Amino acid sequence: MTTITGSELAAETLKRIGVDTFFFLMGGPMNNLLKAAFNRGLRGIDVRHEQAGAMMAHAYARVSNRPGLCMGASGPGTINLTTGLATALVDCSPVVAFGGASPLSEFGTGAFQEIDQVAIMRPVTKWAERVYDALRIPEMIDAAFRQSISGRPGPVYLDLPADVLYQEVDFDKVRWPDLGRTLQRARPQGDSSLVEEAIALLEKAERPVVLSGSGVLWSGAEGLLHELLESTGIPIYTTPQGRGVLPEDHPHAFLNARASALREADFILVVGTRLNYVFGNGLPPRISADAKMVRIDIDPAEIGAGHRADVNILGDCKAVLGQLIEASRLRIVPARFGAWREHLGRIDIKKREAQESRMETDQVPIHPLRLCREVRDFINRDAILVVDGQEILNFARQSIPTFLPRHRLNSGTFGTMGVGLPFGLGAKVANPTKQVVVIHGDGSFGLNGLELDTSIRHHIPVLVVISLNGGWTADPVGDKVGRYLGYTRFDLMARSLGCHGEFVENPEDIRPALERAAAAVAAGQTALVNVVTDSKARATTTKFTHTMT
Repeated sequence: MTTITGSELAAETLKRIGVDTFFFLMGGPMNNLLKAAFNRGLRGIDVRHEQAGAMMAHAYARVSNRPGLCMGASGPGTINLTTGLATALVDCSPVVAFGGASPLSEFGTGAFQEIDQVAIMRPVTKWAERVYDALRIPEMIDAAFRQSISGRPGPVYLDLPADVLYQEVDFDKVRWPDLGRTLQRARPQGDSSLVEEAIALLEKAERPVVLSGSGVLWSGAEGLLHELLESTGIPIYTTPQGRGVLPEDHPHAFLNARASALREADFILVVGTRLNYVFGNGLPPRISADAKMVRIDIDPAEIGAGHRADVNILGDCKAVLGQLIEASRLRIVPARFGAWREHLGRIDIKKREAQESRMETDQVPIHPLRLCREVRDFINRDAILVVDGQEILNFARQSIPTFLPRHRLNSGTFGTMGVGLPFGLGAKVANPTKQVVVIHGDGSFGLNGLELDTSIRHHIPVLVVISLNGGWTADPVGDKVGRYLGYTRFDLMARSLGCHGEFVENPEDIRPALERAAAAVAAGQTALVNVVTDSKARATTTKFTHTMT
């Protein structure tokens, strides 16, 4: 009889599914599983904190469009994954998390690190289960990966007790699911009568817009969305995480006219995104009360969430967009909305010129918009840009465009600080040939900054730019309690860990510092440019919630 342990069985299952990378922090009872995964050729990237591992898996998923995998040891190690998993849940990103656990046979006895990890994980995942028998490990891992990408994507958790991992079973008795199909996604089409209703409403419209979200990216529908926009001439606006589905210098993209477009639109096609606070929940004054609204979503709960809509089409974005293209052919032509595009174009140019003027400032301390301009003019057109922070997040959102899908990541709708560097590393692992640039606030960088060490140990070179305004958010009046952090020399910290470091205080020195840093990255070394910025510079942006910092 040939036997296999639960740990080896888990690693073999991952191999057969096609998993090639995972993020982890070692510890019992997971060590044998980790070793077995390495022995089967999987790349394991060990991190300095488990939450960073979950965040790296999140970014890996977003950039590669396949589930990211992270692992933690029992007890505190697994619980440390929760911030990253909660971020993935709100961001609808497919992350699979494995957590080691105390032995089943010792549950209820006060065993080492014993705690109900499944109960802890259920609120921060879309699915959380425990394996009770090693023979079921392939079945449960298959289910976990399938759950992560089914319907609305999201994080899942699988609890792996020590005695299940250590258990030896007869290899011939293992029942293998069809692991070659684990990562296949369902593509349900929409009701054809509802598609016809949507086109009939569009035929009556004069000022239509498309609101696009991450659902388009997860379904791989960016090509079809591009085709629909080209064939109909409808302007588009996206969620922060959905940027790049259309190049933001495209003739149908009017980024600076967003607020006017949403207030004045008479038809809104919402594709693969929730109507949450980012869009004022789809209500006035953020969005016109008179606009007809058509929604496309794969999640029945979202379609039936009570948001306003004249037509709700339940289905996969890629499938339904294909239906819309066919139904609109020869019925909707770009010239129909030419006057609307010209109107938005005038607003866009006026606001862009005003902002460009503000970005030219030579003030000292450096204004964050000047920093954004220097980064914008320096990075590659196809760079993957990650932005994390408060003020710098808003300044960069307004001023640095994105031209390709899955090339822009930020703190997301959960507003999680500290995602920047982990996201950058996960993105670089997923797409190692691309330039990856991380713009960080100094406060948010402090949360996971030690992952610079991870980048050095695992040869994951990224370019990190810190807006060093001395604390959390801007403070024009000087009255924010707990705001001040001081002007930390993160560049010196980076050098001590083996990175290239630069310190900048004058605007004319930003570009030379970026060039030296990029040269270091090209040579395989992570680089950090620490730029002192104005602590009083407050981003002017739409107030999305009543609880903004």
